[in-house]
Amino acid sequence: MRRLSGPTDHVVVVGAGLAGLATALHLLGAGRRVTVVEREALPGGQVGRRVRGGYHLDTGPAVLTLPDLLEEPLAAVGEKLGDRLELTPLHPAYTARFADGGHLAVHTDPEAMEAEVERFAGARDAAGYRRLRAWLERLHAVRMKRFVDSDVDTPLGPPTPDLARLAALGGLRSLDSRVRRLLSDERLRRVFTFRSLCAGVPPDRALSTRAVIAPMDTVAGVWFPRGGVHALPRALADAAADAGARLRYGETVIGLERSGARITAVLTERDRVRCDAVVLTADLPVAYRLLGWTARRPASERYAPSAVVLHLGVDRGCLPLGELGHHTLSFGLAWERTLHQLTAEGRPMTDPSLLITRPTASDPTLAPAGRELLSVLAPCPNTAIGPGPIEWRELGPRYRNGLVAALERRGLTGLGAAVEEECLVTPAHWSARGHRAGTPFPPVRARARTGPFRPRDLVPGTENAVLASCGTTPGAGVPTALLSGKLAAARVTGRAER
Repeated sequence: MRRLSGPTDHVVVVGAGLAGLATALHLLGAGRRVTVVEREALPGGQVGRRVRGGYHLDTGPAVLTLPDLLEEPLAAVGEKLGDRLELTPLHPAYTARFADGGHLAVHTDPEAMEAEVERFAGARDAAGYRRLRAWLERLHAVRMKRFVDSDVDTPLGPPTPDLARLAALGGLRSLDSRVRRLLSDERLRRVFTFRSLCAGVPPDRALSTRAVIAPMDTVAGVWFPRGGVHALPRALADAAADAGARLRYGETVIGLERSGARITAVLTERDRVRCDAVVLTADLPVAYRLLGWTARRPASERYAPSAVVLHLGVDRGCLPLGELGHHTLSFGLAWERTLHQLTAEGRPMTDPSLLITRPTASDPTLAPAGRELLSVLAPCPNTAIGPGPIEWRELGPRYRNGLVAALERRGLTGLGAAVEEECLVTPAHWSARGHRAGTPFPPVRARARTGPFRPRDLVPGTENAVLASCGTTPGAGVPTALLSGKLAAARVTGRAER
């Protein structure tokens, strides 16, 4: 693996999201001096936080998997995860509820899950689940080793044993077709493919390598940190500051100063920060613009679906929460038709399938006494094929009312009257933050843009710049953001220990 040439004593990290903070901790552990520049007033990037009327809203990912990956950046500066974060495993990881009244508890424990599948769909699908789980575990192990927790200088070259093993496992074929062969119950199949949609990939277009999402949930488990998911970047930022990093919040980077092929300084709206190397963790279009480099978008690259997220602070006494747990997958009846609306017609789902998160089920302190916090994620079209940012400003309130009405029909009677605080996020929000096509998810890669074929973290034409974000190696998500930071730091310091 190539590392940066020349001096790297002082590294400026642009962005205090998970990738940037992980980069900073690994660099600090390797003896580098680190400055982190962040445009927002607090750390987190996509893993943000808003406080309204005593409700603490996580504005980023709601699902935490593979928490062990948090240990690596903290260990780099001599910290222990348990000293910085209190993590609670969720049992069950999810509850799936269907329009026909059926429900399925999604367990991490294999025996509990097998028994639940048999109750829900019968002995044949229970046996299919056993085979599916074994396949997912094998696929997950190969993909993590070769295509997630690793970096390469070029994907072109002789096939490696791991690449051959991935292909032999069916990792480069359709996820949906593999699940269909093993599970006959259509509702059950949704549970193992819906999460790819939440990661920005329609299930029928997702390669089996995307199934790494499923074992993260159903094999490794789902966790929740006390204080909400935003507690993750806060913990990493505090550890970085204690280890000597300088964190500069509220400063927007507007340019990079160059001398030949080297970046010599990072320019903010009010300062010039000299550097020996720079790690850019902004979204790729922003990073490329700062570098003065225009990347050619392959014709095969498509934009991922987007998402509407409705955060609600509600009066518990006015709402029958019933058995609503921490994470609930609420599926509509017209699954195939609404997927077509979303990905082909460019229309919001008329019978939406939703991810409902109730963080106060695990941490009541996120809301005032007697109150609950709900976050509802509804996949929606990106602005390239669906309504544009201006249209969403008008459509948003109507769509919000439709979501509340759908939730009331699905058992949350009186939800509209129980709302005290709310925050609606639509593709207009993502567009305003600079996301292409109004989606927070990276582009949907074609087969040739998967795994090691993703955009590289080294930038052509520079000697001391590295990229770290969901758009580059190794991909999108909380675990991969942490690994992206680790891999970027290794480009500065030399190969990371594994």
